[in-house]
Amino acid sequence: MRTIVKGKNLDVPDDDRTYVEQKMRRVERLLDDRSEAIVELSRERHKSTEESRIVEVTLVIDGRPLRSVARASSFRAATDEVVDKLERRAVDFKSRPRDRGRSADRQDAVPGGSGVPVSQDTERGWPRIVKVKRFDLEPMFEEDAVDRMEELEHSFYVFVNAETERVAVLYRRNDGDYGLIEPEAAGGYAKGQGKSRA
Repeated sequence: MRTIVKGKNLDVPDDDRTYVEQKMRRVERLLDDRSEAIVELSRERHKSTEESRIVEVTLVIDGRPLRSVARASSFRAATDEVVDKLERRAVDFKSRPRDRGRSADRQDAVPGGSGVPVSQDTERGWPRIVKVKRFDLEPMFEEDAVDRMEELEHSFYVFVNAETERVAVLYRRNDGDYGLIEPEAAGGYAKGQGKSRA
């Protein structure tokens, strides 16, 4: 596994860098040579120094990202915490069946996207949006959307339905079939009673 240690608006002290690299070897034994870990150390000014040091790790396992974050009063304490979390999550991640994991674990952003997920570390509250992706919607038939979604190995696909000329979201259901969401504007906007633009 390749490990990259970097600081966010700070120079990482050599002793902290060495400590992080040593601790990451615990995770490394669970993964193969194709895996990569990016460890980012940062500081946040708080009233209390208890959570002022942040260590965020993004692991790429079999091309799929896994992220975890820890806060503590020192980089070493935060590193210990984040490595403990990562060990548990990496074991779960690797032990899940590949076909079930495709829909449950992949957090692909959008069709044609890079597959970078929203942060899943909910110990600090709820997940946060870390990336916004814009893309062109292609008019196509439902069958073509299914083919495109499967080709991209996504769990959902956004497209313009060529029959209805409306935006639709195709998604893979837990039972292996597909579902289709066809959004409609609520309230007065659906009935053409909304404010018109000048």
